[in-house]
Amino acid sequence: MYLNISKVSFKLLFGQNLKVLRTKQQLSYRQLAQRCDIDYSDISKIEKGLRDIQISTVLELAKGLEIHPKELFDFDLDENMIE
Repeated sequence: MYLNISKVSFKLLFGQNLKVLRTKQQLSYRQLAQRCDIDYSDISKIEKGLRDIQISTVLELAKGLEIHPKELFDFDLDENMIE
């Protein structure tokens, strides 16, 4: 199935999911940053959809949250964001 979703929309949805996963564990930006090799300000930018990330960043976030990387992509695509 091909979805025509914008990069901006996808980054926003990814960031929202990251925030949910982080706050479920009651972690601040700084606490998560201490668990992985990512600056706390970058975590904030990722959550707000302001930063493009590399696959290695996905791995670091997963390590910091102690989850499988696929959980970071486990979110529904908002039909309103599909172009």
